[in-house]
Formats: sequence, C-alpha cells, structure tokens
Amino acid sequence: MSNASSGTAGATRICPHCRETILESASVCPACRHKLRFSEPTNATAAPASTPLRVEGSFRNPADSGAWEYSMVLTIRNERGEEIARKLVGVGAMRPDEQRTFTLSVEMNAAVAGGKRSTWH
Repeated sequence: MSNASSGTAGATRICPHCRETILESASVCPACRHKLRFSEPTNATAAPASTPLRVEGSFRNPADSGAWEYSMVLTIRNERGEEIARKLVGVGAMRPDEQRTFTLSVEMNAAVAGGKRSTWH
C-alpha cells in the first residue's frame, strides 16, 4: 500500500469490483478492467498509457514427463535494490504436453494529482 496521502501522486484505493489495491487516479481498474469513474464527460478520452516494459514467455511441460507445478511471483525493487513489494500472482500445475504463457507489462501515466511530493512507491 502506498504512503502517499489522498490527492497526491501514488495515492491508492481499493477497487470496488475486485478488491485489489489500485492507483487513486485510475479510471479503469488494471486488474479486473471495470470502469471506475462515471463523472467524466463521455467525450473525454484518457491519454494512452506508456508501456515501457513488456515481457512475454512460455514454457511447455515435456510430453514424456510427469506433472509440473509452478508459482508466479512478482517482486518490485527501488533504485537501492530494496524490495518494496512482493506478490504471489498465481500457482498451478501442468500435465504432460501442456503449455503456459506469462506476460508482464508495466503501464505508466503522467500523475494528475497535485500537491507536494511525499514518500511513495
């Protein structure tokens, strides 16, 4: 959770649909993709997000092996290498000859909140 106070860049809130922690400035939840803000004019268009990082990879369990299990863990570190967030994203198992594809993307938008900069992630 963010240390930023309401109305500042980095401030967070809980999505009313999926209960994930999201940025207060979000008009669409990045987790469940539900629209969150209905007070904006219908002709207003959000500035497109920049995606400075997108990685996709897949792996297949060999047909001649037994079941495999996997855990997907996401870790975020600051510029000093200190861990500021760690989240278990998902777990699962694969039978022989099954495949899984994982995609990680980071979307960035300009902060629209005003106010003094404080400590935030």
